[in-house]
Amino acid sequence: MNSEIVIKAKEISKSYGKVKALDKVSFEIGKGELFGFIGPDGGGKTTLFRILTTLLLPDNGRAEIGGMDVVQDYRKIRNSVGYMPGKFSLYQDLTVEENLNFFATVFGTTIKENYDLIKDIYSHIEPFKKRLAGQLSGGMKQKLALSCALIHKPDYLILDEPTTGVDAVSRKEFWEMLKGLNEKGITIVVSTPYMDEAGLCDRVALIQGGQLLSIDTPAKIVQQFEHKLYAVRSNNMYKLILDLRSYENTFSVFPFGQYLHYIDKRTDFKTETISDFLKNSLHKNIEINRVSPNIEDCFIDLMRQ
Repeated sequence: MNSEIVIKAKEISKSYGKVKALDKVSFEIGKGELFGFIGPDGGGKTTLFRILTTLLLPDNGRAEIGGMDVVQDYRKIRNSVGYMPGKFSLYQDLTVEENLNFFATVFGTTIKENYDLIKDIYSHIEPFKKRLAGQLSGGMKQKLALSCALIHKPDYLILDEPTTGVDAVSRKEFWEMLKGLNEKGITIVVSTPYMDEAGLCDRVALIQGGQLLSIDTPAKIVQQFEHKLYAVRSNNMYKLILDLRSYENTFSVFPFGQYLHYIDKRTDFKTETISDFLKNSLHKNIEINRVSPNIEDCFIDLMRQ
């Protein structure tokens, strides 16, 4: 992490009635980082991002961006931050060009003045600049929203689940765009429910139930996984997960693609003991392979703790 801290939060809490969305969340982000908040829907990501972008007041705690307090200095922060909310929020009855012109005007600039910053992104949709925003595909809406967030040349870019609901090709393109922006020195904070996107960040914070479970590089989070992990499958996957959940030596088991990821309570066991148990439970075509953990395995393990 860069030694210069530009975004930080100290024990931020926020509740909606009896529901606690954030519970004493603290973190620091260095200048030029591509930092990711990874977690499921309802984890607190959107609430946190709305506080950072001065759209929501915290109940307790303090947050700063570029040395500016998100409550006291909200006007200054809005000029230095580009924000892309999770839901497409541009004017759907305006054209692509009209939306971009509008946001440029709000921030006292023009498309021409900052075109160099957005050209790599905007060039994909510029041929459709006369099309209404509401008639764009998901990937094109995403590029337009990012262009609008960048048009005032912000120092910080905060993106709330920008790839949710977008096809795999557009997701890949979007992350390539983020890497390009990051290389230009923009500090980027992004949230996502997709665990595979964690590896594209410099550091990640795993968040669940309004609490941070871990903050580190993706590689170091995976290195902290302490269990032997196995991928298991048989001819009857539904029966397999029921049988393994009832197995006295099971520490954890959960679906993962075409396999189940399994952890045994015993540290010195042999896979033959699991195989024998499954054969006695009338399973066929049994596969048991040792596998390396990924971010999702680590997230589930931290949730259990």
